[in-house]
Amino acid sequence: MRCTSLLALAGAAAAQYRGFNYGATDNSGAVRTEQDFANEFNRAKSLQGTSGFASARLYTMIQGGTPNTVTSAIPAAIDTQTSLLLGLWGSAGEDAFMQELTALENAIKQYGTGFTSLIVGISVGSEDLYRVSPTGVENKSGAGATPDALVSYIQQVRSTIAGTAASGAKIGHVDTWTAWVNGSNAAVIEAVDWLGMDGYPYYETTVSNGIANGASLFFESYNATVGVANGKDVWVTETGWPYQGPTAGQAVASLQNAETYWQDVACRLLGNINTWWFTLYDPQASTSEISFGLVGSDLNSAPLYDLTCKNGNSQGSSAASASTPSSSAAAPTMPTSVADSKTLSIETTPNILSVPAASQTGSGKTMTVYSSTLVTVTSCLGGCPEGATTLATEPAAVSTVPAASATAPASSGSNCPTDLNGQYEYPHLIVPVDSQIPEKAYGTSYNGTINPTVSSIFNFDIPPSAAGKTCSLVFLFPSQKDLQTSAYTFNGKGGIKVSELTAPATEQTTYETIPASSGNVQTIASVAPGNEYLVFSHECGAGQRVAFDFSSTGGLDLSYFQDYNPSPIGAYVTVC
Repeated sequence: MRCTSLLALAGAAAAQYRGFNYGATDNSGAVRTEQDFANEFNRAKSLQGTSGFASARLYTMIQGGTPNTVTSAIPAAIDTQTSLLLGLWGSAGEDAFMQELTALENAIKQYGTGFTSLIVGISVGSEDLYRVSPTGVENKSGAGATPDALVSYIQQVRSTIAGTAASGAKIGHVDTWTAWVNGSNAAVIEAVDWLGMDGYPYYETTVSNGIANGASLFFESYNATVGVANGKDVWVTETGWPYQGPTAGQAVASLQNAETYWQDVACRLLGNINTWWFTLYDPQASTSEISFGLVGSDLNSAPLYDLTCKNGNSQGSSAASASTPSSSAAAPTMPTSVADSKTLSIETTPNILSVPAASQTGSGKTMTVYSSTLVTVTSCLGGCPEGATTLATEPAAVSTVPAASATAPASSGSNCPTDLNGQYEYPHLIVPVDSQIPEKAYGTSYNGTINPTVSSIFNFDIPPSAAGKTCSLVFLFPSQKDLQTSAYTFNGKGGIKVSELTAPATEQTTYETIPASSGNVQTIASVAPGNEYLVFSHECGAGQRVAFDFSSTGGLDLSYFQDYNPSPIGAYVTVC
């Protein structure tokens, strides 16, 4: 049975932040400019039917398409006096995170107190713990970060802002609620000042997720997060309901349901809990594509539905300035009220329900699917019914990826496609090795690095279901302009030699200990952006872990972030 009255928070905050989420690029992949940010920040403040949306949550400190240039959202926020929940992307490895720190440090130096006075908090990472969970790996959600890595990043942020005008900023992390209630992630809770929770009942397809249950599902997940937060604030960093798109389980995307979710969830949160809604502006090329926007394709058009709070719900006062919010979060109005702030105890049993294989289509739209965790409530106000449980749903971002814009000669016969429109496997381990430092083990990497001294080994786990099928190793190298969440550096010359190895690499593999070649070697004589390359094709080694060493020929120097999001880049095994 579901115990819906999980927890209520005591206390009231005089002013809370409300805002929207803003990426470095828009849905077309175009980089947002300072004017783009300013236009959206101003529009958020003037929405008919509501008020006080004067805060912006960012995912990165870096301007799109640059190594570490400060995001143009900051001068736009200063000009429009929009408070900022800053974000540093934590899922691209240590080197990439250092670039985030560089941008943060430069922003403080460049903009001074005009910038730092607007900081609501700093989020180190976003859903990184989910992406390294078994469900995240199974659903190919991309690179994440371990608890130890995040704790290290959090410490580095504290060191970076120490002694600066931003030294008082509260540091947190954003993740799914099932990541928060997982005891293996407790070190992150200990390290942060606040917890950010992302929750989308629309995607919770393993439970009854029609709009009638939307609010109860959301507040159960919020309360469960509060229950493990050790008294720290829990902020709502993403939630919303789409007004168009496919049906997900029992959840229907429609204007009526989006308005209902706003009334039942937003109107209970706003002014009580720091909330960054998803989202203000989410235009799509087609009405069949999912969209969460409050306004349509015209940013300045009226909201798509009435944002005036009704049904006894009312929005509290929002933060009028960028001063630090109250340390005590007020309780949202729960589906069933509990007049006590007693913390509940939660035990989790992961992977109670199996997750269907992620399906891929050619739409290029990122979707989210959910698996379930059984949460046993062991302490409730007034006692829990025996065996009280609730299903905790965990999101798994599954990107449906179109082919790259330009291709190598098409495969035929026993070769599988050189795109990711069908079944494919991504590398579960990437290990760089260096001939100049042959004894050094670099461990795992999120980047493929191939140059005259460094090669990268890619491990793939071929599922038993691939028995009797053909597996093709492909290398995808799109043009820089087609990338949305990745980037690369390339010197514009040379090729790649690929050797199939007799054994997989480990995190301890060095140049001296590279497994022997199987003798199956192919060379891509000349590599150029905008192409897809077929390297090998043979019967799948079902149930086996296979490895390939990618090395430089002709002076090639290439480094890229392995990523399946549009357009996908790097080494993959396609199955047919």
